Amino acid sequence: MEEIVKIGSIAQYNAMRGVTTKHPLVTVIDHSEAQPLPARSFNFGLYAVGLKELNNAQLRYGRKHYDYQEGSMIFVAPGQVVGVQPGVEPVAPKGSTLLFHPDLIKGTSLGKHMEDYSFFSYEVNEALHLSDKERSIVIDCFSKIEYELDQNIDKH
Repeated sequence: MEEIVKIGSIAQYNAMRGVTTKHPLVTVIDHSEAQPLPARSFNFGLYAVGLKELNNAQLRYGRKHYDYQEGSMIFVAPGQVVGVQPGVEPVAPKGSTLLFHPDLIKGTSLGKHMEDYSFFSYEVNEALHLSDKERSIVIDCFSKIEYELDQNIDKH
């Protein structure tokens, strides 16, 4: 039986991807600058919002592959198990993923209403396909979050 690796923290995820942890509760990963995920299954204890910019799906949920196209987004909620298909030659991916620990939004209005956001409850192997304009907006949001992460940590 395949071992499922539990990802419980941003630091653990960043170490696996070979990137620096700038904040203990949130990270933005540029896939072109990170090590690829190893071929195995992961039980995420984090939220993940990913934008994939190449059509080279390697990610699977259970026995199904994610429904990727170029410019697709995927969403992973804590407790979901995703994996990288073994035996698939790694491709230098393009895209970014925002990951955040549930503690980041705990007790906030957003935290109280996460279950209302249907994209976290899609069929777990479905992706959200974006228009070019929507893709640009997501890239801009990721860029602004990354900018904030590069600033000194303060009370906010």
